[in-house]
Amino acid sequence: MLGFDFRAARWTWTAVLVLLGIELVYLLRSTLFLFILAVLFAYLLAPLVNLIDRLLPGKRTRTAALALAYVLLVGLVVLAASSIGSKVVQQANLLAKTFPGTLGGFEAVLQDKVPDALKTGMNQRIDTFLASIPGYSLKFLGLLGNLIYVVIIPILSFLCIKDGPLVKQHIVSLLEDGPRRQLLDHVLADMDLVLAHYMRALVMLSINTFTCYSIFLTVIGVAYAVLLGAMAGALEFIPVVGPLAGGIVVLVVGGAASGHWIAILIFLVIFRLLQDYGISPHLMGQGVELHPLLVLFGVFAGAELAGVAGTFLSVPLLALARVLYRRIYEARKKAQEAKLVA
Repeated sequence: MLGFDFRAARWTWTAVLVLLGIELVYLLRSTLFLFILAVLFAYLLAPLVNLIDRLLPGKRTRTAALALAYVLLVGLVVLAASSIGSKVVQQANLLAKTFPGTLGGFEAVLQDKVPDALKTGMNQRIDTFLASIPGYSLKFLGLLGNLIYVVIIPILSFLCIKDGPLVKQHIVSLLEDGPRRQLLDHVLADMDLVLAHYMRALVMLSINTFTCYSIFLTVIGVAYAVLLGAMAGALEFIPVVGPLAGGIVVLVVGGAASGHWIAILIFLVIFRLLQDYGISPHLMGQGVELHPLLVLFGVFAGAELAGVAGTFLSVPLLALARVLYRRIYEARKKAQEAKLVA
């Protein structure tokens, strides 16, 4: 019988709204990524703000604590830039001047040990790499136009820390008292805990990587030790792919510059075992534990969907999805147990 089905119309309208929402997220992906970075930076800075807020005498205001925290942050950035940044720039200039010759010397050493076919392929890849350096330099210079984000992200993080609790309270108040409101409150609390653990762990892992790489490469006589350590520490923020890429670059550049290929390889293997299976699980804490297969899937899927940004966000998004699933599962399980008891 022909007629108008209100239920079918409601489901169709819901599907249309969902599709429009997905399209809107895709169109605003750059802006959303900027706000996500601001939120993650806010989680990173929140412990310092809370500490200063507790130490301030008299009537405490969170705005004053935020201002002092940002002053300390700027001071630390200036100190790091003056002490480490200058060395990084010097070693980068040295690398640009001397590394092509180092590769040429390495190629000459292998002339008698590598088959002609493999040697030809290596020469082609080296030439391609050297020819691509100017193009990558131009891309890097193009990224300098995005330095305004360095100003915008701290401002947005300031607002997130200042008004975050109020926003959370408004979100929870949208639901009436009951199981759903309690579930939402628990989910938001778990998400706060997971993101806080994740961001602080990433910073500690990055600092540890920079310190260990720089010290070891300096000891064995690599001229670009601080530069390679800084690069490896920065890549630590990209799950799986970042540490792997950093290790390969350190092995190739450090090995070609010093000749200590075996020593660098042994160091990288030992360091990754300690970092990935000892330090990282301890720093991440509860809530961020994900199966390695799930992490790999998320990293490659995120890279395919959104490039480096997707790779960076893959692990925290999977961790948040795990928190949401676990809380919903526990809530349903308690509801079923309550029905059985009744």
